[in-house]
Order: sequence, then C-alpha cells, then structure tokens
Amino acid sequence: MSIDPVVAFFVLGLLAGLLRSDLKIPVALYETLSIYLLLAIGLKGGIALAQMNVSDILLPSLVIILSAALIPLFAFPILRYWGKLPRVDAGSIAAHYGSVSVVTYAVAVTYLLNKQVDYEGHMTVFLVFLEIPALLIGVVLARGVNNSTRWGVLIHEVLCGKAIVLLLGGLLIGCLADPNKMNALNTVYIDPFKGILSLFLLEMGLVTASRFASVRSAGVFLIVFGITVPICAALLGITTGYLLDLSLGGTTLLAVLYASASYIAAPATMRIAVPEANPALSIGAALGITFPFNIVLGIPLYYWLATQLYAYAGAH
Repeated sequence: MSIDPVVAFFVLGLLAGLLRSDLKIPVALYETLSIYLLLAIGLKGGIALAQMNVSDILLPSLVIILSAALIPLFAFPILRYWGKLPRVDAGSIAAHYGSVSVVTYAVAVTYLLNKQVDYEGHMTVFLVFLEIPALLIGVVLARGVNNSTRWGVLIHEVLCGKAIVLLLGGLLIGCLADPNKMNALNTVYIDPFKGILSLFLLEMGLVTASRFASVRSAGVFLIVFGITVPICAALLGITTGYLLDLSLGGTTLLAVLYASASYIAAPATMRIAVPEANPALSIGAALGITFPFNIVLGIPLYYWLATQLYAYAGAH
C-alpha cells in the first residue's frame, strides 16, 4: 500500500494536532505559503489560457457557473428543514459549500499529475469564477433581499479578498506575460509547487484537528451533511464536465471544485454580510469534515466515478 506524500503531510499534521503536539507553523509562514499557492495556481491557469481562444470557454464557463449555483440552493433547504438550523446559519453554510477550496483543488491537480492524467489547463479559470456567485447567493439565502444588506461592502470583500486578487492576478500575469520570460519563473512557481503544498497541508492538518470540537458539538447531522452533499455535488460536476466534453482529468477537477467547501474566502465574506451566523458551524463543517474527507477519500472517489462514466460511455 502506498500513500500520496502530499496527503501524508496532511495526516501527519492531523495526528500531531489530535495528540496535542507542540508542533506549530508560524503564522507568517502560513500566510506566505498561502500567497505562493494562490499565485502559482493562477499563473498555471494563465499560461494555459494564453494558449487557447478565450471565446472557446465563454459558453462552458456560463454553464459551469449556472450549474454550480444549484449547490447552495440545494444545500440550504436541507440545512434549514432537516438540520433545523436558523436561516442565517443555513445560508452561511450553504455559501461555504457553494464556494470552492483552492487547496483541495491543488491536491487534486497533484493527484492527477501522479497518475499522469492530463486535464485542461484553463480549469483554474473556473476556480476563480466559482468563488464569487455562491457567496452572493449564500448571503441572499441567509438574509433575504432587504435594505440592511451592505451590498457595496459585500461585493468589495468578495472581489478584493486575498484569494480572488491573487488567483485573478496570477491568471492575468500568466496569460499576458511573454512566455519566454515566464519560463524563468518556473524554478520558483512550478517546480517547487508540490513541496510547498505538502508543507501547507501539514499546517492544514493541525488546523483541522483544532476544529473537531466544533464538529462534535454540531452533532451527527452536520457530519452526514459534510460528506453526502459534497458527493452529490461531485456527481453534478462529473455530469456537467462530461456533457461539456471535458477530458477525464478536467471532469475530475470540476467534480472536486463542486465538492469542495471554502474556508478562506467564505468565512471572511460571511463575517461581514451575516455577522450573526455561527462561524463554528460553517468552518467546522467545511474544514473539520469536508476538507479531510475530500483530501483522503473524496478525490480518489470522484476520479473513480468519472473514470467509470467515461469507460461506460466509451467517450475517452
């Protein structure tokens, strides 16, 4: 039995946290690693985007955004009526699950690279696009449409948040820069990517362990929700990717994007837009349940499901 070393770093951090080790990653280093990963992913997407006709992805982008918008709309009534959660908490959690996780995406990319499975390089574009609409839908679900919502502040927080600025900025740099000069940056942004990601996941394991208390207090419902909703979302992503004629790798990445839950952009946005929502529930579910599930089991599961569909259809 072999284990992906990148995932192994996450497990190491998780175990260290559960064993109450004094292992800690300095906050400044964690911030630096997150900036690096966001920029590197954006640059990779931009480089791929520069090699294709942008008009070719306009229609797929629209379909993918509209399809992904179903996820928070699907999650909200489940949280509201089966979970018996207040409207603000249901809307906040729905926004987290409609949005995406950059780190989960990065692990999925590494997983495909290890399997030597190709994917469309412009998938990073969808990573940027999917971050925004789910947060706006989640706010509307949580608050309804009324005069108390500070839409200007909210939109500024969504569009100017660190994740979007770095992803979109990296995307534009990679797309517009001279390809020959971009090659000089490979030793910084391309070659060390997996090593940096593994160190970041060590910290994520520690953070995830610290969220287990919130998960236990939320009860069985949130645990079941945090696993079954991502699987349903992944099935939607696989179907959408197949219908858009994406490659097997591209469809797997789309499934991972749909199945992931945000724990960076969404908490910051909800803090401003829905301050009365309990962040322990949303972050606990996204980071304490869905993130480790996706990292360890979800990504291989979504790849296997996509493989079965493509083999059955004989498409690729």
